[in-house]
Amino acid sequence: MQTTISSKYQVVIPKPVRERLHLHPKQKLTVIEKDNMLILIPQTPLETLRGIAAGAKTDDYREKKDRL
Repeated sequence: MQTTISSKYQVVIPKPVRERLHLHPKQKLTVIEKDNMLILIPQTPLETLRGIAAGAKTDDYREKKDRL
């Protein structure tokens, strides 16, 4: 897919991509420039991350003083 930069430096994200990534108007994106590329990362509200680590094993971690 391709898009064009407007005279106001705006870019349209193609509809199939918006739908696949569940993007919505006024959603914030983080822009990263790396190796002559632009990477757009949708910001996710913290509320949607609640419970993401449910069931994670926590009994086998080293203490900070034991790390190298």
